[in-house]
Amino acid sequence: MIITMASISLDGFMEGPDHDISWHHVDDEMHEHFNTELARMSRFIDGRRNHETMLAAWPHTDEHPEWPKPMHDFGRIWREMPKIVYSRTLETAEWNTVVKREIDPDELRKLPGDSMVGGSQLVGAFFDHDLIDEVRLYVNPVAIGGGTPFFKKAKALALKSTRAFDIGVVELIYGRP
Repeated sequence: MIITMASISLDGFMEGPDHDISWHHVDDEMHEHFNTELARMSRFIDGRRNHETMLAAWPHTDEHPEWPKPMHDFGRIWREMPKIVYSRTLETAEWNTVVKREIDPDELRKLPGDSMVGGSQLVGAFFDHDLIDEVRLYVNPVAIGGGTPFFKKAKALALKSTRAFDIGVVELIYGRP
């Protein structure tokens, strides 16, 4: 199964202008939830920019003893998880990462286990290839008025479950209709 997870604003944006995500509400409860869900994955699949964002923090959690335990736990999960990054510019990548140039839907559908795909452009391309089996949206209690929308085209989905977190974020899980 190919899954995407995204924190979004009430008005449907996954990041604000200039890629701002400072409005994302994440506390220890949310981080522990993300860690539980992501540790079950067989691999992470990202676009180059999302992968580079992850590289900025997660290989280096040991250098930040002041960070909360759930962040250190995610750093370990991220470092150990096999990763695929789609890029036309990267030649190589570290941290258990394979670089791919083009999306091969048949190859992706044959991958064993569950894959987590991230990155706004890559997720859009996966939607275009009808590769997304499940969408997990984490709706933050804020409207930001502009930025990068999560959905770039109309997409029919079927609600599977909901959950409210104490911080005010609501998880909405959707599958294929």
